[in-house]
Amino acid sequence: MKTLLIVTAGIEAATGLALLGLPSLVVSLLLGGSLDTPAALVVDRVGGAALLSIGVVCWLARNDQQSRAVAGLVAAMLLYNVAAVSVFVYAGIGLGLSGIGLWPAVVLHVALAIWCIACLWTQQVNPS
Repeated sequence: MKTLLIVTAGIEAATGLALLGLPSLVVSLLLGGSLDTPAALVVDRVGGAALLSIGVVCWLARNDQQSRAVAGLVAAMLLYNVAAVSVFVYAGIGLGLSGIGLWPAVVLHVALAIWCIACLWTQQVNPS
């Protein structure tokens, strides 16, 4: 579980910082679109702050392997990854949006979701 938390911390913190600092670039890479309104820019930056927060909490929890709190964190990360996949697939298929990073992001979030499931399963099968 420690490696999952470290990898997630790095990915989400980096993405969060990118969304805070360069939101238009990130949206262009992911969706091939632009942030046309100030409101969209604000919402995108709030999302960046949320991802940065996920990164920080994963980093801080990386050494706490067997607690119920970490299991809850990994379950929340599973929910987030499934939601991210759903939203990105809808953006690509339903809305016809596509940037160079869209489908790699889908694959990444599917892999992270599977990793979360494996960690939760292992912890449930082998409780300490």
